Amino acid sequence: MGSEQHSQPAEAPQVTAPAATMRAIVQDKYGEAADVLRPAEIDRPEIADDEVLVHVHAAGVDRGVWHIMAGLPYPIRLAGYGFRAPKTQVRGREVAGRVETVGKNVSTVRPGDEVYGIGEGSFAEYTTIRHDKVAPKPKNITFEQAAAAPVSALTALQAVRDGGKVRAGQQVLVIGASGGVGSFAVQIAKAFGAEVTAVCSTAKVDLVRSIGADHVIDYTREDITDSGLRYDVILDLGGHRSLTRLRRALTPHGTLVIVGSETGGRWLGGFDRSLRAPALSLFVGQKLRPLANSENASDLVVLTELIESGKVTPVIDRAYPLDEAPAAVQYLVDGHARGKVVLTV
Repeated sequence: MGSEQHSQPAEAPQVTAPAATMRAIVQDKYGEAADVLRPAEIDRPEIADDEVLVHVHAAGVDRGVWHIMAGLPYPIRLAGYGFRAPKTQVRGREVAGRVETVGKNVSTVRPGDEVYGIGEGSFAEYTTIRHDKVAPKPKNITFEQAAAAPVSALTALQAVRDGGKVRAGQQVLVIGASGGVGSFAVQIAKAFGAEVTAVCSTAKVDLVRSIGADHVIDYTREDITDSGLRYDVILDLGGHRSLTRLRRALTPHGTLVIVGSETGGRWLGGFDRSLRAPALSLFVGQKLRPLANSENASDLVVLTELIESGKVTPVIDRAYPLDEAPAAVQYLVDGHARGKVVLTV
């Protein structure tokens, strides 16, 4: 009787599930927006145990986006963003959206929650955020408005509350009042009970009045020292006025908070004033200090309370679709923005 041969069943081929992908705005080298930013299809990011994956609905465009994109001033590259080329491909840090998944150590938000916060790579359909930099979105504003707030509004809050220690009844001067940080600073200083004088260009006077400024200085027509008025707190959010000139507008024991300075310099980019101010403070009665801002969820919660109370409302100039990110960044850099520029995803 012949032997029977039994064939072995063939092994099923191993099939690897394709990685989930997403649309994003990426860059491979430093440079200007039109030259280096491009849309691409890339893998979705994976979250760590202390992170949240957010389905992005809108992303804010802040000045820091340009600095990281251009790699300027040069110390940006030494700060961990990449020496010869960007270490991470996707730009954007401000985000508002809906939680997709959470890491095992995250208990503050859950899948499905509407949130806003600060991460790396928000110019995309999905991004990750650390659990301590995300909070529930204010219920009374849109995703676009929420995306305008995390970096800019937190900077403004900390400049007013921590840097300037603004109190009710004080005279506060906000330089750069029509920009992303400035439009929040005017409202937050008013919420703290200050009398606010806003500095901006002619085309933006109506905007800063509409958000609550008590007085407006059009810097194209007059100097901050022309009125002879001295301020208890000056929040310098733009331009590059000398410390001597700014001190002339301060009360003898007033406080200057330096938040931003744009000179176009490739090495310090205006940061030299922030280096000199603390040293000068040792020899004068005025307090001259750069702002060391902190990105944290607890201050996002404070901001949510201000927004939901109606004391602060994000000001949106323009919203661009994701693929038009280069145009959005350029619009901001050219100085046209009245309030914030955002991307919708």
